[in-house]
Amino acid sequence: MALSEKPSRNSLIPSFLYSSTSTRTMAVEKMLQARPTAVSSDVEAFAPRKAVVVPSPTEPSKKIEMYSPAFYAACTAGGILSCGLTHMAVTPLDLVKCNMQIDPAKYKSISSGFGILLKEQGVKGFFRGWVPTLLGYSAQGACKFGFYEFFKKYYSDIAGPEYAAKYKTLIYLAGSASAEVIADVALCPFEAVKVRVQTQPGFARGLSDGLPKFVRSEGALGLYKGLVPLWGRQIPYTMMKFASFETIVENIYKYGIPTPKDQCSKSLQLGVSFAGGYVAGVFCAIVSHPADNLVSFLNNAKGATVGDAVKKLGWWGLFTRGLPLRIVMIGTLTGAQWGIYDAFKVFVGLPTTGGVAPPAATELAKV
Repeated sequence: MALSEKPSRNSLIPSFLYSSTSTRTMAVEKMLQARPTAVSSDVEAFAPRKAVVVPSPTEPSKKIEMYSPAFYAACTAGGILSCGLTHMAVTPLDLVKCNMQIDPAKYKSISSGFGILLKEQGVKGFFRGWVPTLLGYSAQGACKFGFYEFFKKYYSDIAGPEYAAKYKTLIYLAGSASAEVIADVALCPFEAVKVRVQTQPGFARGLSDGLPKFVRSEGALGLYKGLVPLWGRQIPYTMMKFASFETIVENIYKYGIPTPKDQCSKSLQLGVSFAGGYVAGVFCAIVSHPADNLVSFLNNAKGATVGDAVKKLGWWGLFTRGLPLRIVMIGTLTGAQWGIYDAFKVFVGLPTTGGVAPPAATELAKV
C-alpha cells in the first residue's frame, strides 16, 4: 500500500509529543488500547518520504476569570496607569488652576496665568510638583478603580439579581463612593505637598525635599489636614464619574449604536469609553469644584479653616473661581482615564467597562 493511502502516518513525529497535556494523555491511551496491526516491510518503512511540516506547539490562551483576584489585580494596574499618567500630563493646567484659586489678583485668567508662570519660572516651572502628582494619583487610581470593581460586585451580590438590575445606579454610586473613601487616604499626603510646592515658589523643589519640610512644619497629621475637604471634592466627583459614565455608555450602546456591544470592534468600544468619559468629566468638574477650591486654599495657608476660605473667596467665588479651566481639564482627563483604563483591560483580555447590567443582574439574565 502506498504511503499516500495511510493518513495516520502523515507525520514522523507522534502528535502527543507536541499537543497539549490532555490530548497527549488520550493519544497514549489510544496507543495502548489499539490492536496490533500489520507492520509494513522494511523497504516501505524506510523508503524516502516527503518532508512533513509539524505545527509548533500551541496552548489555549489563559483568560482572566471575571471577579477573580487576577481580575481585581488587572483593574488595579489599569487604574494606576489611567490616573497617574493623565494627572501628570495635565500638571501645567493644574498648576495654573491652583494659582488662580490661591492668588486671583495676580493670576486673573488662564492665558495670563501661563504667561506669568513662564516669565517667572520658565518652561520647567510648568511641571513643578509632577512627582507628587504622579505618585499620589497613581495610588489613588489603584484604589479607585480596583475597589470600585470590588464594591460594585459586592453590593450587587447583597442586593440580589432582581434589585441589582432595578437599582443599578444606586449600586454604581455606592460602589464608587466606598472606593473613593479609601483612595483619598492614599492621595491626601501627596496632594498636600503638591499644592504647597506649586503655589509657594521656593518652598521646595518637589516631593523629596517638600515632604520632610512639610512634616517638620505641620507634623505628620498636617498631611491629612485637607482630608475632609478632599473627601468633599473627590467623593461627589467619583460618584458622578462612575455612575454617569456607566449610564452614558449604556445609552450610547442602546440608542446610538445599532450593533450589540459584544459584536462591536474593540476600537469602537474604546471610542465609546472616551466619549462617555469626557461627558462624565464635565459633570464631575461642576459638582466637585467648590471643594476643590477649599482644598487648594487649606493646603496653601497654614492654620486656615473652612470658614476662612469661605470668608475670603465668597460663595460665588467658591463655586466659580477657576471653573472653566477645570471643566476643560477634568473633561479631557476623565475621557483619557476611561480610554486608558479600558484599553488596558482589553490588552489583558477583559471586556470594556459599561454597557451591561451589574454582575448579579447579568446572572439573572442568564437564568
